[in-house]
Amino acid sequence: MKMKIRQSKWMLPNLMLVGICCLFLLSGCSLWHNLFGLKDEPTPAEIMSEGMEDFNVGDFEKSIETFQKIKDRYPYSTFAITAELKMADAYYEKGQYVEARDEYAEFEKMHPRNKNVPYVVYQQGMCYFSESAAIDRGQANTYKAREEFERLIKRFRKSNYTEHARRKVRECYIKLAEHELYVGDFYFKKGTYQPAMDRYLYLIAHYPDVGQYYQALESIRKCKERIKELDGVQETSWLNGFLYDN
Repeated sequence: MKMKIRQSKWMLPNLMLVGICCLFLLSGCSLWHNLFGLKDEPTPAEIMSEGMEDFNVGDFEKSIETFQKIKDRYPYSTFAITAELKMADAYYEKGQYVEARDEYAEFEKMHPRNKNVPYVVYQQGMCYFSESAAIDRGQANTYKAREEFERLIKRFRKSNYTEHARRKVRECYIKLAEHELYVGDFYFKKGTYQPAMDRYLYLIAHYPDVGQYYQALESIRKCKERIKELDGVQETSWLNGFLYDN
């Protein structure tokens, strides 16, 4: 009799323990989290949704942090590729063109066959174009922008972005021509007519159909007249000096 009582006392706690274990197994991890105040780890889809919400309302800094989180935690997820692209877009929208260009270039390098590559190449051109200086400054970024747009046109002839790229190429040519015209006019005003004419001639040779052609021709005519006048003055001065010396 005593043995039965002892067995029942021993079995009761064990049965309770088994029951608790079964309860946890049936209810899953949610009960454990509720008991200890823990939260479920958000899924890549949830994190991506959060990042897109921030991006769409213009909170680009926060969206960049969120997209980076996806890249760090789920690098092999399909959402990671989207996060890479949207991070570049967020930098671009913030006006951080160097960072955006680096992200676009990295995306193209890592995913060369992705359907978004034409857009990525176009955006690299736009990063350079957005950084191009006024016509009274060097145009290195305008040259680079033109190269990216032309690269897109050559590689992706049927892309929707190709026509946009063609328009941007023309804008680049116009800006480069305006720069040459500005520099030529600067030399002309200083009275250095040969360097001025060289810039006008360069404009005609390289940018013949973007609107500054006839301006450059007229400026070349004026340069030739001034150079001829100066040569005549120099010849007369030499002749007068020779006559007076003798």
